[in-house]
Amino acid sequence: MSSTQIIVIVLVVLVVVAALAVAVRSLGRRRALRDRFGPEYDRVVAEQDSRSAAERELRDRERRHAELTLTPLTPESRARYAAAWEELQVRFIDSPGETVGDADELVTRLIEEQGYPTGDFSDQIAHLSVEHARTLTNYRDAHEIHLRNSRGEASTEELRQAVVHYRALFTDLLGTEPAGHHTPEQRHPDTPHDATSR
Repeated sequence: MSSTQIIVIVLVVLVVVAALAVAVRSLGRRRALRDRFGPEYDRVVAEQDSRSAAERELRDRERRHAELTLTPLTPESRARYAAAWEELQVRFIDSPGETVGDADELVTRLIEEQGYPTGDFSDQIAHLSVEHARTLTNYRDAHEIHLRNSRGEASTEELRQAVVHYRALFTDLLGTEPAGHHTPEQRHPDTPHDATSR
C-alpha cells in the first residue's frame, strides 16, 4: 500500500470519526432538550419549519432564561399564595367567571414575584417553558378559556376546567400543592352539593 493510500484512508477515518462525534453530540443535545422541555419540545418542533430551527428556538429560550434573576418564594409568601388559592376556589361556586379572571391574575402575580416577565403572553410562556414546560399546556388552555370568558363564550364547565388548569401551573410554581387541593365544585340544580366534590 502506498503512502498516498494510507493518507487517504487515515483522512477518511478521521472524517468518519468527526461525523460520528458530531452526530453523537447532536443526539445528546436533542435528548437534553427533550428531557428539559418535555411536551413543549414536540410543540415547538411542530410549529417550526425544521427540527434544527425548533432546537435553536429552545436553546435561545434557555439563554434568555439564564439572563433572568429569579427569586425563590419565602415561606411567608408561599403560605400567602396558598391561602389566596384556597379562597379563590371557594368563590368559584358563586361566581365562576370572575374566579377564572382572579385565577389568571393570581398566577400572573406569582410568576412576576418569582422574577419572570409578564408583559407579552408568548414571551411569558417561552421563559416559563425552561423550568415549567410540563404544565404549560394547562396554562395555555386556561388562558384561552379566560380570554373566551372575557368575550362571554365560555361555559361553566370550561371555567371549572380553566381553574383546574391554572392550579397545575400554580402548584408547579409554588412548589407544593395548595392546602385546598380539591377541584372547584360545580353546582347543578338537581345535584346535591356534596356529590360535586372531587
